[in-house]
Amino acid sequence: MDALSAEVVDACVRIHRELGPGLLESVYELVLAGELDRRGLKTDRQKPVDIVFDGVAYTAAFRIDIVVEDRLILEIKSVESLNNAHLKQLLTYLRLTEQPVGLLLNFAGATMKEGIRRVVNDYRQPQAPSASPRLRVNQPTGER
Repeated sequence: MDALSAEVVDACVRIHRELGPGLLESVYELVLAGELDRRGLKTDRQKPVDIVFDGVAYTAAFRIDIVVEDRLILEIKSVESLNNAHLKQLLTYLRLTEQPVGLLLNFAGATMKEGIRRVVNDYRQPQAPSASPRLRVNQPTGER
């Protein structure tokens, strides 16, 4: 998943450098899907997702901007700044599709780096943590 995410980020940076900020989300979505296809990655644009709520099935309840290799969800934005609603939207998509990772990609910033957020569904701390306890979020801190 890390290699796949890195490939997507590389493509986003390249597109942002060439096209710059200020275009509609649909333009970045189209160009990004084309670039990922060119790199040999399978992409599905505007993938419809069915949901079931309270026993009732809803066909194509929402659409995911891009799904890469049937496992990485990309949510494309072109907004002045990302907010918690954008993160919650992607996290809900991940939860409802039972996918582990998604990238929230905002092309409106001066640099692409400031517009990339990796969102993880149902994250569990690995056995050998790589960060000190002070830097971990949503983890027990032990004694107080």
